[in-house]
Amino acid sequence: MGKTRFIIVGSGWRSLYYVRIARALPERFELCAMLCRTEEKARRMAAENGIYTTISEAECMAMKPDVVVVVVNKASIAEVSAHWLKNGFCVLSETPAALDLPMLDRLWGLHTRGCRLVVNEQYRLYPIYRALLSVSESGILGEKNCLNCSLAHEYHGASLMRALLGLHQSEQFSVTAKTYEFPTAETLTRYESFTDGHVAMKKRTVATFKFRNGKVAFYDFDSEQYRSPIRRNTLRLQGVRGEIIDNTVHYLDSENMPVSSQINVSTRKVRTCYDNPNLSMVEEVTGIDFEGKKKYEPEFGLCGLAQDETAMATMLERTALYAKGGLSPYPLEEALQDAYTAILMQKAVETGQKVESEVQPWN
Repeated sequence: MGKTRFIIVGSGWRSLYYVRIARALPERFELCAMLCRTEEKARRMAAENGIYTTISEAECMAMKPDVVVVVVNKASIAEVSAHWLKNGFCVLSETPAALDLPMLDRLWGLHTRGCRLVVNEQYRLYPIYRALLSVSESGILGEKNCLNCSLAHEYHGASLMRALLGLHQSEQFSVTAKTYEFPTAETLTRYESFTDGHVAMKKRTVATFKFRNGKVAFYDFDSEQYRSPIRRNTLRLQGVRGEIIDNTVHYLDSENMPVSSQINVSTRKVRTCYDNPNLSMVEEVTGIDFEGKKKYEPEFGLCGLAQDETAMATMLERTALYAKGGLSPYPLEEALQDAYTAILMQKAVETGQKVESEVQPWN
């Protein structure tokens, strides 16, 4: 396929991920414009990022992009996405799909009438998670039945839980959950780093998901976990014949003898032109193998993108294919279930009660 032509609706922190993708892969992506709400913001984003910006929605529509990327605040994202869908555009929206059940139902209704919406639930496309899923789906663990998951928050966590346990989005569940607060030394925010050792209260949500088929997932996520070097991601996936603990696989071979093998991740450090401490040095995955077999090779080549942006670039390119009649890179029913799961988990936190899922139209 030729270049993917896209516009960005929104000008916040997350919108700049797509700017960096277009800059890193100019042969694959063309950013036509960023649609901003005010002239002041448009001028600033253009000057800071060297991109074309506008406040004219009509101008953006006239560009006829392959994909409209909607990156606005969570409270508005579903409404803005619906607006562009009803105008005939294929939309890639940031997460979550929506914040309440009526809006999830509305998005499903638009889908059933032929609108093309992809929610950018990119975590399954992270190089490390692609490799983990490849190993877990190989049958090496036998039937998977229990997961301790401290990888991603809310809807992202829901997506990874289902994928790792091999669950269809229609599998019903109950959830109990509680949020705790703990004093934690602050180290890194979106925009700055701290080295003075000051402490603030940070939230950690712990939840238990029990699925109707007997599988169980224990969710555990800290609000500092994405950036803090002292809060790390971890998982333990257990099956009848083995388990994965982070990057180590313990299993029984064909003769029922125990084996331990590593999922080997190769990376390189790439220094960038950005002053932001989150961006000044990028760790790019160059390859992943397991027991002599390749589980991941960079599909865009080595281009200086971190795992999150690599996954987002894959979603963007595959969404352009979907716009032209291909398959969705992340079926909408999955994304709606992610958001629905997050809504129920929050309800369990607020009420202190066990919450039961119900069959929804997309199930």
